[in-house]
Amino acid sequence: MEMEKYKPVMALVLLQFTSAGVALFTKAAFMEGLNPTVFVVYRQAIATLFICPISFFSAWSKTSKPSLGLRGFWWVAFTAVFGVTVNQNAYFKGLDLSSSSMACAMTNLIPAVTFIISIIVGFERIKSRSLKSVAKIIGTGVCVGGAMAMTFLRGPKLLNALLNQDNDTTWLLGCLCLLVSTFSWSSWLILQVPIANHCHDHLYTSSWTCFLATIASFFMALALGNTDLTSWKLDSSLKLSCCIYSGLQLAVSFFLQAWCVSRKGPLFSALFNPLSTVIVTFFGALYLKEKTYLGSLLGALAIIFGLYVVLWGKTEDYQEEATDLKLQNEHSTTSQSDFVPILIGDRAFSSSELLEPLLM
Repeated sequence: MEMEKYKPVMALVLLQFTSAGVALFTKAAFMEGLNPTVFVVYRQAIATLFICPISFFSAWSKTSKPSLGLRGFWWVAFTAVFGVTVNQNAYFKGLDLSSSSMACAMTNLIPAVTFIISIIVGFERIKSRSLKSVAKIIGTGVCVGGAMAMTFLRGPKLLNALLNQDNDTTWLLGCLCLLVSTFSWSSWLILQVPIANHCHDHLYTSSWTCFLATIASFFMALALGNTDLTSWKLDSSLKLSCCIYSGLQLAVSFFLQAWCVSRKGPLFSALFNPLSTVIVTFFGALYLKEKTYLGSLLGALAIIFGLYVVLWGKTEDYQEEATDLKLQNEHSTTSQSDFVPILIGDRAFSSSELLEPLLM
């Protein structure tokens, strides 16, 4: 049981390493001529081909077959279009126009954006007289300020300073695409809560998400003018291997993210993004010769600092939930079990999960 509570952390750390690999891999493939919009279609298709057979055999072996229902299906369809198709097209276009380190650094905004949306929809609470609630607000503001600094303040070059100058308009457009991607992915995390309420089989919902996103991505690629067959050719081993690796990573990512959200909530699942920033910034400068700017570095540091201020403020909620749970269990005949589901808002947690501290 001791190992059980660390599984979400290990899963999210693994995802950050694989996400860093996707950012570096795809940037190299884009530099070789791979179209970002076409790449998204291939990535989604490979993810679908990988996860759907696994989901089918998993559902077939169960006595109670998973079902989304009509309302659950529309939630999944919406997340497939907005949270996946729009998100990935914006992210990889931004990656193509800026750099892999900037793309990963911008994902550090996801916890702050997720926090803001969580407040709006009622998943998070703010108390004006609570120091930790104020810390969450301040941390969110610092994250947003850091992202703005990364977008608009470049400053002197720190690494690879002898390379050619980038086009400032292209860089800015890339940053704006990454911001759109950030909002889309935050919405995807939030929407996993109502989806999980309709269907608890994360493999089943992930397979439907991949399938619907593949269709939406294909039509988006056609709408953006990719009707020429030459733009769809994977004429190098780098392009082909990039699509295969990214597709497999996407399928695993959908499943693990949905599972972690059901265990720890959307905000906790968003808190591990700074790890990929460190990995990508280092290897991007080393192998892809990407330039690192002072403004980008300071902005990234501000985002990471603000992120963990929000994390510190978030611990109060878990402490209060654990205290309330303890009082409830004192008057409950089922208090001896660590696996009794407890509803908090729209999420169900086990008692053992709520009693764990957020900071380890």
